[in-house]
Amino acid sequence: MATFLYSIGRFAFRRRRLVALVWVALLALAGVGAATASTATSNSFSIPGTEAQRAFDLLEERYPGQSADGASARVVFKAPEGEKITAPENAAEVSGIVKELKEGSDQIATVADPFDKKAPAVSQDGTTAYISVTYDVSSFELTEETRDSLENAGNDAREGGMTVEIGGDALMVMPETGITEVIGVVVAGIVLVITFGSLVAAGLPLITALIGVGIGVSTITALASVMDLGSTTATLAMMIGLAVGIDYALFIVSRYRAELAEGREREEAAGRAVGTAGSAVVFAGLTVVIALAGLAVVNIPILTKMGLAAAGTVVLAVLVAITLIPAFLGFAGERIVSRKDRKARKAAAEQAAATGEVLVADAPRDNGGTRWSRFVQRRPVMVLLAGVIGLGVIAVPATSLEMGLPDDGAQPTSSSPRKAYDLLSDGFGPGFNGPLVGVVDLKNSDDQDAVLQRITGEIQKNDHVAIVTPPAPNQAGDTAMFQVIPKDRPNSTETETLVHDIRDLGDTLKSEDGAEVYVTGATAMNIDFSEKMNDALLPYLALVVGLAFLLLMVVFRSILVPLKAALGFLLSVVAALGAVVAVFQWGWLGGLFGVEQPGPIMSVMPILMVGVVFGLAMDYEVFLVTRMREAYVHGESPAQAITTGFRHGARVVTAAAVIMIAVFAGFIGSSEQMIKMIGFGLAIAVFFDAFVVRMAIVPAVLALLGKRAWWLPRWLDRALPDFDVEGDKLRKKLDGEATEGGSGKEERETVSV
Repeated sequence: MATFLYSIGRFAFRRRRLVALVWVALLALAGVGAATASTATSNSFSIPGTEAQRAFDLLEERYPGQSADGASARVVFKAPEGEKITAPENAAEVSGIVKELKEGSDQIATVADPFDKKAPAVSQDGTTAYISVTYDVSSFELTEETRDSLENAGNDAREGGMTVEIGGDALMVMPETGITEVIGVVVAGIVLVITFGSLVAAGLPLITALIGVGIGVSTITALASVMDLGSTTATLAMMIGLAVGIDYALFIVSRYRAELAEGREREEAAGRAVGTAGSAVVFAGLTVVIALAGLAVVNIPILTKMGLAAAGTVVLAVLVAITLIPAFLGFAGERIVSRKDRKARKAAAEQAAATGEVLVADAPRDNGGTRWSRFVQRRPVMVLLAGVIGLGVIAVPATSLEMGLPDDGAQPTSSSPRKAYDLLSDGFGPGFNGPLVGVVDLKNSDDQDAVLQRITGEIQKNDHVAIVTPPAPNQAGDTAMFQVIPKDRPNSTETETLVHDIRDLGDTLKSEDGAEVYVTGATAMNIDFSEKMNDALLPYLALVVGLAFLLLMVVFRSILVPLKAALGFLLSVVAALGAVVAVFQWGWLGGLFGVEQPGPIMSVMPILMVGVVFGLAMDYEVFLVTRMREAYVHGESPAQAITTGFRHGARVVTAAAVIMIAVFAGFIGSSEQMIKMIGFGLAIAVFFDAFVVRMAIVPAVLALLGKRAWWLPRWLDRALPDFDVEGDKLRKKLDGEATEGGSGKEERETVSV
């Protein structure tokens, strides 16, 4: 592996114009594809294998012509204080708005008058009413004229003193990340300048990361319509791609500068940097790709697409790092080193030339990394206990984790959708915002009317039910649909119990009469999604950790080092999940992070954090510990190897972690609750993993294990492939070639004499 990557690095350095041209062409091609592609028209969400999805599919089959993907909206009215919405003047105002909406757009499917006697939509106290609006197209296909018509629908009523708010997905827009995303990139740039002391060296990781992310996100945008990719897919890919792209470039540029400091020529230094640090980049990238692509095992299409898209962006980041970085290093020349170092090197070279001495690299000096590693090795038990207990305490809130999917109730309290949500909850009950849709398959039923009466009657007796609407049969008469309005809020345990009660009733009816009862709707889908996430978490964790364990065993030629890496990851991810619960569910420091409404944690969050954080955590494990492995293989004692690893890797890993935290934290400013939560969760997880687990717990454990850390049974050593990640074979090969070259030169000089 190291020898192959060494050749790639030297080739990219020599043919830098060609390599740069290829990447620029790919960026331009992806950009043109994104610019000319049609806009994604849906954000479909399906959960194969669940009852809610089966019911949804049955509705599409048995009720043809009803668009399930069409946008919808609710225009909610509340009468002025002391008045009724049913008062003639107020009722006339609302009816006039119904007429305006019907005439306002040709994309309208239906507009339901709240005063229709067949389906009234007025609260019992007569103060609140709502107009239901459905559209023939999805929210992404609505024209600006249609949106404006909806937004302006209640202006006259507001002027008359009435409260008018609009909810639903019809006005849904692309999430905004805000200025904090830009701040994250700026912070990354500042950290790079401090780390390298050179604007050129600092600029390389940023430029190459942006090129890789640009190609990845543009490709996702170009394929969004064809592959039905949601907006969150591109955002996650951007988030991961930026973070790993900057980090991978940082490690290779840092190694290149170290090779230059040892006196090697620039092309040779580029080859060795890609051969050694590039090997770590490849394997670190593989762990991230395994973790992200492994999300496919959950069998939820939207999650699979998010994982594969982000994994593709990581692959691009790896390819950019091992090809475009050495090409840009060729363009950078001596400017890759700070002006101070260039002057010092030039002065040393002039002095050596004047005195006839051989210029050699300076002996390694102590730095913050070496001092910290020695401190940890002196007190390994204390550091280990402090790290484990500290993360354990932070993880405690995770035991109170409540999962759900965000709805308008999770929106900022100042937004119109949230106000509409609250008005409906106050006027019609907490469960009104989460109706359940019951679907009855009557094909195998002998007495359909009796079955429907029994179902609705039994459901109405349930203590958690507020209203059951009369069943509405389809034209064929083989299916009926009804609504159940729970008494409790959509995300409550009482509503979850109600869903299971109705399904249990359905099992009884099926065995007695042959009729099948399903429950679907957004609330039921949410419950099924959460349960599926819970069921998939352990198998997914076993798959990802198992595959990565094997990969790390190949990299480190050890059993205990990969085991320690996996256990450390579990500790950091549980602690991060605890922090997410404390902030987003309990509301601790919520104002600081823009959390206006604490609530359940997104169902996808735990499994997504496991996938993403595991891959990123293994990055730091690979980058830091491969340096230790390299030193140990070259003859240093276990204690010396730890110090050497920290001497060369601590500063770079610290900079990489700060950059990644800054990039993820930049997404906390998003207007989308899901993106905000993911950004916070990943940022805090990287902080815990890099600075507590990798920088403290890892050296403490290695210090306690000593030589046993690098133990591998001989039979297993022979069975595992040797990819030479630490570059030992490459070093021997290059040193051998240098010796042969030197011997030949001496012989030629002897003959000439």
